[in-house]
Parts: sequence; structure tokens; C-alpha cells
Amino acid sequence: MKHIGIVAVSAEGAALCYRTICLEGAAILGPHGHPEISLHGSSLRRYQRLIDEDRWDAVGEMMLESAARLVGSGAQLLICPDNTVHQGLDLVRERSPAPWIHIAEEVSNEARRCGFKRIAILGTRFLMEGAAYQSKLAPACIGYRVPNTEQRMRINQIIYDELVYGRFLPASRTYFQNVIRELGDNGCDAVALACTEIPLLISAADSPLPILDSTRILARAALREATSIEDTSASIDRI
Repeated sequence: MKHIGIVAVSAEGAALCYRTICLEGAAILGPHGHPEISLHGSSLRRYQRLIDEDRWDAVGEMMLESAARLVGSGAQLLICPDNTVHQGLDLVRERSPAPWIHIAEEVSNEARRCGFKRIAILGTRFLMEGAAYQSKLAPACIGYRVPNTEQRMRINQIIYDELVYGRFLPASRTYFQNVIRELGDNGCDAVALACTEIPLLISAADSPLPILDSTRILARAALREATSIEDTSASIDRI
């Protein structure tokens, strides 16, 4: 099995990703089984300062710093359960010391597998207004919509003031449900929960549209790759 390295950014998203790999690993490997996992995380505040300054190249460099530490600990494949910083990863991915599984690529693959034609994208303001998802959906011929400006600001506030601190409030759940319903009325047939904390607030049972849970989709992709019996030379090229 391959050793998984998790580049953590926010605590709640990283924890959910780690738990998913561990819990679902048992279905493949037997009771209590899962691949070896290492995790490294820099302060969210450091990342956020660079994001606020629109310094995506520096965000990518921070991710490579974590990647180097993880590879030094034995990691053979890398994931980051934070959607927003993938805009930085796209700038430095070719210099990575190990292959990456890209969260937006995996969500796009799942959307295509399910036959979705147009997805709603919910995440931080930076994610919804950036290119991390849009650049991956276009080659898959999948359309997308994002909430309006006022909704994007409110969703961003909920993420940073509540979700990253583990606060999941009924009023915020209702707000997300209303936004998802509106996007469904505007032609979306699924919603990408493209902030790794949103699945802790909105489950499939809560959503007016089918969900694409980016956190668990990424974790399951890493689990499949880590437990693949293919020869290393034939493994999926993630770089």
C-alpha cells in the first residue's frame, strides 16, 4: 500500500478527510485496516494572509513545504482537503516531490460519472470566484453556476466565522439550503460542496440537490490509489 500524505489547511476539513480514509479503509482492508497516513499542517492564518493578498504562488509554495515534510516522512502520494488553496497548487504542481490527487479533478470526475450537466459550486468567496474548479469542469464539458455576490459574501462569512471553528448552526444550514434550491431553480442538477467543512453542515439528506462531497470524494480517491495493486510505474499520473 502507498503511504498517504495529507497537507492540512483547516482543522475540520483535514480531520474529516483523515477519518474518512480510516473508517472506509476497513471496507477494503478488513476490520480496522487503513493505509499509513501522515499529516502536516501550517497555520491557517499564514495561508489566509497570502490568500487575502492574492499571492497564490506563495500559497503553492507553502503547500510544497508541507509536501516535502510529508515525503520526508515516507508519503508516496499527496492530498489536500482544502479546496481554495488548490488555486495555488495548480501553479507549483509540476515541482511536487510526489504525485498529487487534485480535489477539483476528482469532483469533476465524479460529476461526469454521475451524468451531471451543470453543478452549483459552494465554497469560500475565493474558491467560487477563482479558477480552481472552473478550469477542471470545462474539459469535462460540465457547466457550473455560483451564487450571486451577496450570497457569496454570506457563505464566505459562515465558513470563516463558524465552520472552521466547528460551529454548525441551524440558521446557517437553512441559508445554504435556500441558496442550493435557488441554484437548482436556475438549472443546476447537483451541488459541489467545495469547501471541506460544508459537508459537516449539509448532508445529502439536507440538500435540495444531489451533493458532491469534495472531502469524502478526495478521501476515497486517495484510498483507492493507496490500495491499488497496480505496479507503481503504471499508477495514475497525477502530476
